[in-house]
Amino acid sequence: MSTPIPRPRGVPILGNIFDVDPSNTWWSLKTLAEKYGEIFQIKVLGHSIVFVASAALAEEICDEKRFRKYVGGPIVEIRYTVHDALFTAFDHEESWGIAHRIIAPQLSPEVVAGHFSDIVECTDELIRKWHGIGPDTKIKPLDDLNRLNLEAITLTLFGKKLNCIEGPAHPMLQAMEDSTSEAMKRPTRPKLLNWLVYGSKFKKATKTMRDFAAELVKARKEHPSDRHDLLWTLLNATDPETGKTLTDSQVIDEIVSMPIGSSTAPCAIAAAIHFLLQNPEALVKARDELDEVVGDGPFRQEHVPRLEYVAAIVRETLRLSCAAPGFNIEPIPKQGDKSPVLLGGGKYQVAHNQPMIIVLAGVNRDPAVFEEPLAFRPERMMGESFERLPAGVKKWFGNGKRQCIGRHWAWEFLVVVTAKLIRDVDFEAVDKEYVMKQDGWFNVRPVEHYVKVRPRVAH
Repeated sequence: MSTPIPRPRGVPILGNIFDVDPSNTWWSLKTLAEKYGEIFQIKVLGHSIVFVASAALAEEICDEKRFRKYVGGPIVEIRYTVHDALFTAFDHEESWGIAHRIIAPQLSPEVVAGHFSDIVECTDELIRKWHGIGPDTKIKPLDDLNRLNLEAITLTLFGKKLNCIEGPAHPMLQAMEDSTSEAMKRPTRPKLLNWLVYGSKFKKATKTMRDFAAELVKARKEHPSDRHDLLWTLLNATDPETGKTLTDSQVIDEIVSMPIGSSTAPCAIAAAIHFLLQNPEALVKARDELDEVVGDGPFRQEHVPRLEYVAAIVRETLRLSCAAPGFNIEPIPKQGDKSPVLLGGGKYQVAHNQPMIIVLAGVNRDPAVFEEPLAFRPERMMGESFERLPAGVKKWFGNGKRQCIGRHWAWEFLVVVTAKLIRDVDFEAVDKEYVMKQDGWFNVRPVEHYVKVRPRVAH
């Protein structure tokens, strides 16, 4: 006999529509995970969704022999903007394999390591900006880190310097916010309301982003470069299996997808600043490591793999911040078989076509895996301690063949920027009693988190 999957009581007809705040979906799911534990479900407008919030069940449904990525809800909505791009393609669409085989070689660890100097250059620009403001000026780190991310990804992957770290915010940043927020909210609204009231916002954001990508393509075609970066690959490479190339529209799709996908990285770094301010002993250890590995000389790519404690800070931040907050899974269909799918050794059962969402705010704080799961302890993310952790709590970049194709770029960016900020900047919390709350759409980020910055005097 299986155990019923718990569900909030809800209201007639509308179900659990009031249990999830559409303006802060992921915080609502975190709250529900804390209340109901490893698995729970909600029903909204007649549709049931199951949420998994334990390491063991997350690992089970990440088995690609039984389950696959579910493309539904907000992911289907963002197809209006990026169509059948890597992140949004359905399992049956040939386009995913073609794009993946073309793009993946340009985002390998070896190629990404070659972007080190460009990432450092962009980060130094941000640090100079921060060093130039008064020590009593309060800033929201995430705002500038979002600029840094857009600057770095556009330079490293598309060969274009935007110069957007200073001056007015680049229109791409607001367009990404507007499009992803709309994609998250649209499934909770009647279709007519989306079309009549909110459609223009979605269309405007989409146009801004696709125009941005088209300008990058136009500039490269008008000024050819011997730089064989991702933009060159998108425009020129051929799929080794099918011999097909990407269409003009697909090139735009993938260019737009990259900054949206990478937007989780600045959210994580903003959270890391908060965690380090709360845990000064970790900051001291990181600076000791940087002094030993890098010393007083220039920061170089060969230093990055040796920064084990800084890497552990990044991993622990990804665990606690859940900057990429979850991903969708469904059972792989079996021809003619509509029998329930068993989970947890038969403890639970779900329908053969049941969408499920892994809530990393629950999985990554699973007390069955982590002692004091809410504590910030980078040491557990190093060496044998990290290796012993179950695979279910290491899903920061998704799972299997559909995990983030830019994960190596994201890792390089996270470690390099975190190291540079620890080494060169002193942060002070504006509100010493600040408790982190998060909101977000395809990412989650600290809310109203302000700090003061000044140059670090002693190395």
